[in-house]
Amino acid sequence: MKVLLNNPSNEINIKGSRFIAEVFTVTTQAEAREKLHEQKQRYSDATHVCHCFIAGLKAETCGMSDDGEPGGTAGRPMFDVLKGSGITNILVTVTRYFGGTLLGTGGLVKAYGDSVKEVLALCETEEYIEKTDFEFECDYGLYETLKRKLEVFNISSLSEEYTSGVKLSGKIYSSEFEQMKELVKNISKGSVIIS
Repeated sequence: MKVLLNNPSNEINIKGSRFIAEVFTVTTQAEAREKLHEQKQRYSDATHVCHCFIAGLKAETCGMSDDGEPGGTAGRPMFDVLKGSGITNILVTVTRYFGGTLLGTGGLVKAYGDSVKEVLALCETEEYIEKTDFEFECDYGLYETLKRKLEVFNISSLSEEYTSGVKLSGKIYSSEFEQMKELVKNISKGSVIIS
């Protein structure tokens, strides 16, 4: 499975109707609902705010809605495109402003499906790898040695805070966490504990 690195949006116009597709990162059904509620408030003057989402490491939670469009013409085609992308922890909303011309069921299916295809083409993703948050504090004398030794690990979002000592925090591949913990413990002779 892949996860998002950005949250793009895209708009297409078909026979006067505007279809605004937006992508959001969500990890639970509750987060998807909350973001959808925000979208409906933001676009309270729109005709429809349809959506689909997939959440969970195995894409185990998903949902969709036609939001008043004829049954099966919005949520399902959007979801089918999203499912084919292999992306999880994602919510896609397509907001429609009616332009005065009826598109018919086939036209709606194509419009909503194309909206999702186009916005997904703008998404940057990476393979999902489970990460663990970590944090520890050490004295300045140990800091440089530890920092050099930690370069062999896959660490991201590293932040350093300088006070009476140096506080390091970040994310590491979960598969490497115990190994890093052991290394820090050995180098510091047990004086530095990672939480």
